[in-house]
Amino acid sequence: MKLFTSLCALGLAATAVALTSTTADSAPTAAVNGVFEVTITNITRGQIFAPALLATHNNSASVFTPGGVASSDLATLAEDGDTSLLLASLALDANVLDPGMSETILITSDVAHPFISVAGMMVSTNDTFYGADSALLPLRYDQHMVPAWDAGSEANSEDCAFIPGPPCGMGGVHDAAVAEGFIHISNGIHGKGGVAADEYDWRNPVARVTVQRIM
Repeated sequence: MKLFTSLCALGLAATAVALTSTTADSAPTAAVNGVFEVTITNITRGQIFAPALLATHNNSASVFTPGGVASSDLATLAEDGDTSLLLASLALDANVLDPGMSETILITSDVAHPFISVAGMMVSTNDTFYGADSALLPLRYDQHMVPAWDAGSEANSEDCAFIPGPPCGMGGVHDAAVAEGFIHISNGIHGKGGVAADEYDWRNPVARVTVQRIM
């Protein structure tokens, strides 16, 4: 896997089975050496997105698999917004991207690494992340509308004692109750704990991700 700099907050959430392309230039084809501009826009109303991990890789690498068990490194990303372990196991700068805002970065790829994956936490949740796994890089331009994933690694108590983002701020503390145990589409915030549904809930998709080849 070839690993590159992070997307500053806000991310995407979709993998091969749930990644929806809305442009024409995304037919599966061999990628060529190039530089790509990746822009991620937070289209939720109230969720803040943590810094994302962004990587280009070949088809033998994967960040997550829907229905599969989250790795401990992905669980750390989904529960705490911490990409460092996942970066080490597969380099980065970190900021926060608020609702309605976008972040753009550049990545490079070659014929041996024609896929792109991204993952980052939605911070006002127990273990929800936005992520795209193994999306094929386009020859020129592509756009994806992507949903939120529940890592299944922590119970969705919505208790402020275990929520790192607003309105709670309790990073690094995890609910010990039994979780689902597999990655699945998140069913959002229900307001049963300290996180108000009318402020922090969402409807999928949660992000727009564009990828444009510039060189």
